[in-house]
Amino acid sequence: MLDGVDVSSHNPEYEAKGLDFVFIKATEGTSYTNPRRDEQAKTARRARCVVGFYHFLKPGRGLRPARITAQAKHFVKHCQARDGDILALDWETDPQGRRATSAQKDKFLRKVKELRPEHRIVLYCNRDLWTDPGTGDHTGDGLWIADYRKAGEPRVKDDDWLFHQYTSTPLDKNVGRFPSRAALKRWATFQSDGE
Repeated sequence: MLDGVDVSSHNPEYEAKGLDFVFIKATEGTSYTNPRRDEQAKTARRARCVVGFYHFLKPGRGLRPARITAQAKHFVKHCQARDGDILALDWETDPQGRRATSAQKDKFLRKVKELRPEHRIVLYCNRDLWTDPGTGDHTGDGLWIADYRKAGEPRVKDDDWLFHQYTSTPLDKNVGRFPSRAALKRWATFQSDGE
């Protein structure tokens, strides 16, 4: 298992030494961009971590498909991903108890993949949402599951997962289901073990 964290503007500084990967909040909706994203990415890159950027899918009643497309375009324009960086969708309930639908989640993942086919894109969500019977199983290139329990043991039955967020103290800590950082880099750049 690999060690990583995910950070947002609420975590202006963090220690990347000893980590294998870092996910950084890049955008939310169609107007918000994390003002600390560049410095947070530099911190991860200096520590030779695999870098990921994520977008919080803005929920709302009657969220039209065009708004999902607009959010995907906002994300890929402002995340500043480089070759080998991972993209992620943060699909969860907002502070008002609202969330985008499963169909809207799928549309966002597919649109980002269309716009950035050279990047891996993963779905982040918590266990309760993932196991909801109304949730579709589309995860893009993989599932990043939040389930606060022992690292590497999320309660998602037989579902394949790539990343597991297991605590939020003192930062959101994660493990990656890869045998080495090199293996994660190969996966992120679409290389097979034979290349």
